[in-house]
Amino acid sequence: MRGNSNYTLPQLMVTAAAREIADGEVIFVGMRLPLLGFLLAKSTYAPHAVGVYELGVIRETVAPAPILTMGDLPNLYRAQWLADTADLMGLLQQGRVDASFIGGAQVDRFGNLNTTYIGGVEQIETRLPGSGGACDLASLAQRHIIIMAHEKRRFVPRVDYITSAGYGDGAGWRERVGLPRGGPATVITTLGVLRFDGETREMVLASTHPGVTVAQVLANTGWPLRVAAEVTETPAPTEAELAMLRQFDPQGFWTG
Repeated sequence: MRGNSNYTLPQLMVTAAAREIADGEVIFVGMRLPLLGFLLAKSTYAPHAVGVYELGVIRETVAPAPILTMGDLPNLYRAQWLADTADLMGLLQQGRVDASFIGGAQVDRFGNLNTTYIGGVEQIETRLPGSGGACDLASLAQRHIIIMAHEKRRFVPRVDYITSAGYGDGAGWRERVGLPRGGPATVITTLGVLRFDGETREMVLASTHPGVTVAQVLANTGWPLRVAAEVTETPAPTEAELAMLRQFDPQGFWTG
C-alpha cells in the first residue's frame, strides 16, 4: 500500500490521531494506538495537553519511560493525580474532557458504534465485550475520535446495537435524546480519514492513505459513502514523528 515508505500503517494511523489533538486540550487516553497518539502529540505540537487515563491517572508530563499500557509503573510515577475511574467520569460529566478516543466492531454512516453484539436481539450471532466506559466517552466528551479497521463487515448501514452514540439517525438526534454536547469528529481507519458533514451529520471521506484509492474505500464501506469534493492524501509521518514513536514503542509492540 505504501510502496517503499519507511513507516508502518499503525504509525501512520497514530500520527493522524496525534494531529487531532490541539495544544492545551484535556484528552481521555485509550489503549494501544490512542495511547501512542497522545504521547506523540504531547511531545511535539501539543506540549500543554493533559492526559486523562481510564484507570484514574492524570498526567501533565510524558511518562519517563516507555509504557505498553496506561497502568504501567512509569505512567504512575509523579502523575498529577492518582484517583479511580469514578473520579474521571466526574470530569466527563462536567464537560471538562475535550476529546476521547474509542473504537468498535461496527460503525454506521452517522458514527454510531457497536461493541455489544452482532445480530438481532432475538438471535445474537456474536456477543462482544460491551461498553465499558465507551458510552460515557461518546456521550459526554466535547468530541470523540474513532479508530478502527476499515472493512465492509464493520462499516455497515446501521449498527446492530448502538453501544456508543454518534449522531443517531442524523442532524438534531443528539439534542432530541438529551445528550448535552459532543459527537464523533473524525474516523481514522486503515484506509483513510473520514469526517462528518456539519448539516447532515453523515460520514464523509476526507483523505485516503498513501497508495489507497477512493474506489477501495467505497468497496470496503457498506453504504454509498459520501466523498468530499477534494479528497486529499493523508500526510505521512515525518522523520521526527517516527523517531519519537520509536522511543515510545521501541520494540514495535503496537506499531510494528
